[in-house]
Amino acid sequence: SDLLSAIQILVLYDALDEFNVDKVVEYVVGLQQPDGSFIGDKWGEVDTRFSFCALATLSLLGRLDAVSVDGAVQFILSCMNFDGGFGTTPGSESHAGQIFCCVGALAIVGRLHHVNADALGWWLAERQLPSGGLNGRPEKLPDVCYSWWVLSSLKIIDRLHWIDKDKLSAFILACQDEETGGISDRPGDMVDPFHTLFGIAGLSLLGDETVKPVNPVFCMPEESLTQLKFKPQQLID
Repeated sequence: SDLLSAIQILVLYDALDEFNVDKVVEYVVGLQQPDGSFIGDKWGEVDTRFSFCALATLSLLGRLDAVSVDGAVQFILSCMNFDGGFGTTPGSESHAGQIFCCVGALAIVGRLHHVNADALGWWLAERQLPSGGLNGRPEKLPDVCYSWWVLSSLKIIDRLHWIDKDKLSAFILACQDEETGGISDRPGDMVDPFHTLFGIAGLSLLGDETVKPVNPVFCMPEESLTQLKFKPQQLID
């Protein structure tokens, strides 16, 4: 994820030409395993988060052809569950963060037709609680960061209208500290950059015009991606 974040920052500042792209590609290619998955580092942990980070990094560099996309897709699909969601590895429970990673990865490589949009959309919509906030899996507390993980997935599969946008927007704004301007995970908690980013990105997906349009796959301003001439797939109902 650190590598992807670094590439995203370079894209934002139009500075990819100052990076050794070939070495980055070589490194990412070396992380792919025979089953199509990607490890996160030399210790060999496999997780669908790494699949997303690898494919997103290569797509921003215009080098998706360097890895086995078919293999990557097959591994991601092996992590799909009966409820339409995705887990970290085959057999793991569905989780909103992993769903974003898997749906985002499939969007990057144009394979969203494999997703059961209605089943997945229902599971994601059920993450909204009476407070208006979203959680990452059943029986958990709401958290502003899921305003991104859940909303972005719903946006990609064209099911954003299945949640109460006004209640979610009110929840996010209730988490903003009036003195510092930052956003926390829940109202009254300590603010931090992580939740501030995802709160703002969530507001963008909800249509808040005071925030620039954010791409639901890369969590980056749409305007920063136009120069790359790369547009991830999104479903249209």
